[in-house]
Amino acid sequence: MKILGIESSCDETGVALVEADTTGTPRLLAQALYSQIDMHQAYGGVVPELASRDHIRRVLPLTRQVMAEAGAALTDIDVVAYTRGPGLAGALLVGAGVACALAAALGRPVLGVHHLEGHLLSPFISADPPKFPFVALLVSGGHTQLMHVRDVGEYELLGETIDDAAGEAFDKSAKLMGLGYPGGPALARLAEFGDASTFALPRPLLHSGNLDFSFAGLKTAVRTQLMKLGNVCDQDRAHLAASTQQAIVDVLVRKSVAALEATGLKRIVVAGGVGANTQLREQLNAACKRRGARVHYPELALCTDNGAMIALAAAMRLQRGRAQPQADFSFSVAPRWDLAAA
Repeated sequence: MKILGIESSCDETGVALVEADTTGTPRLLAQALYSQIDMHQAYGGVVPELASRDHIRRVLPLTRQVMAEAGAALTDIDVVAYTRGPGLAGALLVGAGVACALAAALGRPVLGVHHLEGHLLSPFISADPPKFPFVALLVSGGHTQLMHVRDVGEYELLGETIDDAAGEAFDKSAKLMGLGYPGGPALARLAEFGDASTFALPRPLLHSGNLDFSFAGLKTAVRTQLMKLGNVCDQDRAHLAASTQQAIVDVLVRKSVAALEATGLKRIVVAGGVGANTQLREQLNAACKRRGARVHYPELALCTDNGAMIALAAAMRLQRGRAQPQADFSFSVAPRWDLAAA
């Protein structure tokens, strides 16, 4: 069974083809990804209408590229999967529309996939795939959640952000510091030249007794510190970047370890764009090693939004009989969609 996956939830257009049988981990045959970073840089953030229009331009050429690299014809596709949500409504509609039109033309069924489920399952096509059950830390630009994952489609929410997500804290703090877009990676690069102990920034909800997150107060603290400094020299900016990154990482690591303790599990999966952060990986690895726990990550190329994770999630749901592809080519999208209810 060959499954084409289309991802268009925000500012990356991703297409991939995976092959799956009734058992075993699906195999990635080919993938292609186009990032809109250069286009959105001029605006300091994602412009939804521009993102939607660019997805229209990119998705079919990327599909042709993937099929050529896989040495497959469109008629070889058995199921067309697409990101149904969450994400930007217009961007989601592009992927859904193309997927359903292609499926209708081929006479193949379609399957809408939850974007975060794609991230959560993406480590299964890495060199070190996890085993069920595990705790999942989902950290991206718009989401920070801890989930108890028993199997595909069996997700229990343990905690989530009550305001800004970790990725937003990175991006908004970077913007306050005058760094470029995307802010998270820029802040992480600058932090390499700073001392994280220079500024005492808050760790919101660190001792809350639950597994929820809050990063809006950290962003406010960064703004306050910048106002105190006035004309910020490059070295102070590097120190502030390092202090900000460390505050975010401290909270993510502490809450992740607490989730392992609460569930009694010894395995955690980290997925989403922030999962590529080097400091987070190093410190979470160390904290889990001290407790005899394992940490699994997707390959760095799969940390960002991509079509491979969408095709994979569809394949794993189909393998377990937890989804039924539809031959009805009408579609809807879900810009806000609770993963626990997916």
